[in-house]
Amino acid sequence: MSAIETGLSRRALIAGGVAGGVLAPLPAQSQTRSPTMVTTIRVDDAITTLVNVFIVEPDNQATVLAMLQDGTETLFRKRPGWISTNLHKSRDGKRVIVYSQWRDAKDIEAFRQDPTVQPYLQSFGALSKSEAFICDVAYSLHV
Repeated sequence: MSAIETGLSRRALIAGGVAGGVLAPLPAQSQTRSPTMVTTIRVDDAITTLVNVFIVEPDNQATVLAMLQDGTETLFRKRPGWISTNLHKSRDGKRVIVYSQWRDAKDIEAFRQDPTVQPYLQSFGALSKSEAFICDVAYSLHV
């Protein structure tokens, strides 16, 4: 008579360990199993896009980029509804473009109105002129 194995599956073992506090939960992964999530641009009503265009003097582009990167890592990513932020710099040094994805416009507005965020937002006034607008992706083609 052959023996029947009754061991737990890997998924059940890990789930039980996390639930029991033995294992720490694994970080989120993208569909490609990359340890970090990536921005996916697609026509999708579940995502609201915020685009900010900062017009800067070329000597200030690196400073504005550093401020935006710091703000993304310390402020944006902790906000309810924030999904991702991508920073783009023009090759002529005169613009910085921020492409952020949020769950909805209410989350963006709550972030903008938060009194603890106001000093950060105002700090860009001396270094740039900016325009921000909320968008929906209308078309996207991926290879």
